[in-house]
Amino acid sequence: MTLISCFSEPMILLQHIVAACGGKKKGDSNKKMIKGTVVLITKDVLDYNDFFGDALSNIREEVDEFVGQQVSLQLISAVRADPAENGGRGKLGNLAYLEDVITTKTQAVVGESAFSVSFEWDEEELGIPGAFIINNFHHREFFLKNVILEDASSGEGHRIVFLCNSWVYPAKNYTYDRVFFSNQTYLPSEMPKPLLPFREEELKNLRGDGTGERQEWDRVYDYAYYNDLGDPDKGTTYVRPVLGGSPEYPYPRRGRTGRPPTKTDPKSESRLPVINGINIYVPRDERFGHLKMSDFIAYALKSAAQVFLPEFESLISHGKLDKDYDNLEEIYRIYEDRPDDQPAPTNDDGLLRSISGSINSEILKELLRNDKEKNPKFPVPKVIKGDKSAWKTDAEFCRQMVAGVNPVIISLLKEFPPRSKLNPEIYGKQDSTITREQVENMLDGLTVDKAMETNRLFILDHHDSLMPYVRRINATSTKIYATRTLLFLQEDGTLKPLAIELSLPNPNGDEFGAVSKVYTPGGNGVEGSLWQLAKTYVAVNDSGVHQLISHWLHTHAVIEPIVIATNRQLSVVHPIHKLLHPHFRDTMTINALARQTLTNAGGFIESTVFPGKYAMEMSAVLYKDWVFPEHALPADLIKRGMAVEDPNARHGLRLLIQDYPFAVDGLEIWSAIKTWVEDYCKYYYRSDEMIQEDEELQSWWKEVREEGHGDKKDEPWWPKMQSRQELIDSCTIIIWLSSALHAAVNFGQYPYAGFLPNRPTLSRRLIPEPGTPEYDELKTDPDKVLLKTVPPQLQMLLGISLIEILSRHASDEVYLGQRDHEWTNDVNALEAFERFGKKLAEIEGKIVELNNNPGLKNRSGSVKVPYTLLFPTGEVGLSGKGIPNSISI
Repeated sequence: MTLISCFSEPMILLQHIVAACGGKKKGDSNKKMIKGTVVLITKDVLDYNDFFGDALSNIREEVDEFVGQQVSLQLISAVRADPAENGGRGKLGNLAYLEDVITTKTQAVVGESAFSVSFEWDEEELGIPGAFIINNFHHREFFLKNVILEDASSGEGHRIVFLCNSWVYPAKNYTYDRVFFSNQTYLPSEMPKPLLPFREEELKNLRGDGTGERQEWDRVYDYAYYNDLGDPDKGTTYVRPVLGGSPEYPYPRRGRTGRPPTKTDPKSESRLPVINGINIYVPRDERFGHLKMSDFIAYALKSAAQVFLPEFESLISHGKLDKDYDNLEEIYRIYEDRPDDQPAPTNDDGLLRSISGSINSEILKELLRNDKEKNPKFPVPKVIKGDKSAWKTDAEFCRQMVAGVNPVIISLLKEFPPRSKLNPEIYGKQDSTITREQVENMLDGLTVDKAMETNRLFILDHHDSLMPYVRRINATSTKIYATRTLLFLQEDGTLKPLAIELSLPNPNGDEFGAVSKVYTPGGNGVEGSLWQLAKTYVAVNDSGVHQLISHWLHTHAVIEPIVIATNRQLSVVHPIHKLLHPHFRDTMTINALARQTLTNAGGFIESTVFPGKYAMEMSAVLYKDWVFPEHALPADLIKRGMAVEDPNARHGLRLLIQDYPFAVDGLEIWSAIKTWVEDYCKYYYRSDEMIQEDEELQSWWKEVREEGHGDKKDEPWWPKMQSRQELIDSCTIIIWLSSALHAAVNFGQYPYAGFLPNRPTLSRRLIPEPGTPEYDELKTDPDKVLLKTVPPQLQMLLGISLIEILSRHASDEVYLGQRDHEWTNDVNALEAFERFGKKLAEIEGKIVELNNNPGLKNRSGSVKVPYTLLFPTGEVGLSGKGIPNSISI
């Protein structure tokens, strides 16, 4: 039973009247006044674009309205239970209200308002306050940042901080009390008993009852299948399978919205109209902050507007939606050299003004610049900034496999020729056709066997993952191959390509196996041009697998159910909630926006990435291979054969490619995270028994396995969560995936793929055959053949726009080793976190040294792009460096 149900509305009204009239009760003489500060941001502040003129006046009026009896607060005793209350809840103090606006307070964020508040408190009767109830009787919601009490108990300077960071809606929107706890950290067994019922009820409220359509003020975390990607009511073209809940298409769960089913298919959830897509439900506290939302909308508008306004209208009017660029110089001209954090100009004030209601004023001014530029302009991607042609070289092609945007696929070649794991009864013979004779003349005098024995042969394998889809994809306007790329590790630590195998399904049927061609590095002329095209098909595959698997599935999708389980099962005062919470910021929102506009049927991903309508289905098939413990960085490197265990080596691993920037920097970051997690967890859990007896922790891990990743619940590899080591390992993996791994595979997108010929997202035709006009054109104008193969103008511009949006660091980013608030009172935890920050600063210095070492040729390469994707701190914009705490974009 909630407090609202215990105290009827008339009773609440009576308390307000007594407080307003200065009424006293028995024992008032023993009471003292506890002074406090309440910091909040009104909704109007977050809605206005600028803070000048009438807008500022209106905001002040809105702030003043909260003074008086519009917002009430009641402190809850942490040590004195009320015997009249069911469950032994802590005694309540008298109602208090927001008093004066504190104008002298320095604002950390524009728009913050600080109010004074005074609580009558009988320390002898009530002890120490440990939580408070807040009621908002105003007609609009506000964002409650914190409440700080000064001299809250005996002794000078006893300060109690309540970290809130939550939206508080009008009381009529809730059927329960909004309760906030102090900044203390408690295991369930250590929670003061008077506060325990509030803790349990808060978790129950966050779990909800699994029914109904969620409203914006709801704070409910619940699970659903990915059944909202298709739109069957629009026709069969928009039908997509439900992902999750079936052996055919297993998938991590997403946040439930409760929207009604479609008319056509009761298993599919109806979709919001595109114009309302930004309002897709996630729990209100998970939504982007106003600065992040402002930036996100602004840059999304800028990128889309500069494509659609000048280019789309022109292409439509001429009926040339598939127009190609004639040469590479035309592509180079769509870029302009400007600071990475400055938006490009656009020339349609009306459109932007009409749809930019919540955009930061400074960004809006930039958006509305009009310099009569006729062509869209993007920042120059780093891959062509120093040298416009180095991206074409074999050396750069290989270097990006260990230091580019997708450095997590390359593996050691363990058998020659490479063998397929596809079912031969379905797919026939799929083993590689690459021969020793084709590669042994490039092994610096070694035989294939000797090169393998000395760990010098590697492979980028996109064969088995793609072959089941090649026939279906090639039945559309897209044409791809399944590919295998063999590589040789040279004495200077760099890789060189040996052969590329392009494979198609047998035209007589899948069961007859693959039809394959092998290409080797060529010189000038047609052979060289064919080799360049072969590399393009590899880049297309790597680009799609990166976007759908390395990036979306292995970070965004697998983390969301862990976010949900954490909020449902771990109280905000639980130490593991406090540990993980910063690493979940904005993840549910960006995933919801992705479902609405990127990964949905006909969305940006299907329109610009080669699997098309099979994109998300393919990611579900590959989720079958997902194993949680194997996503620890050391385990991943060992699985791919990129490292071997060695107790004498740094971090206990010896890299087989010593100059492997992702792995070298990644192991430093991994080790720092693990040390921090170990120090933190061992402080709160002094034995394995404490892990086993923590009911919240056990419920959390059970729900992660059985609900969040329910299609994997019976896998034997899940940690059992019976020991401190299992907790440390699991939390380290979660933080690694949410921070460093995501940074490594996300923020290099624009630096490398912003120039789309380097990493094209699809190919439109197969490699030219001798005797065809396309083959003859390859002799005279190979670049034109390339541009007829990669995306045409409109798709290329859309792809660049999307990549630019997703590669930006926001202005309110919080990086690894940082927190933007007082998150705990525990000195030991704070000291461990400080050590973590210092270690990350040391790692930054090491990365700078490594990038300046000319002997490490994979660190920058001929394109002169230093590897900074795992540099802990970053900069706003397209800096290509920095590890945000969370998957926030």
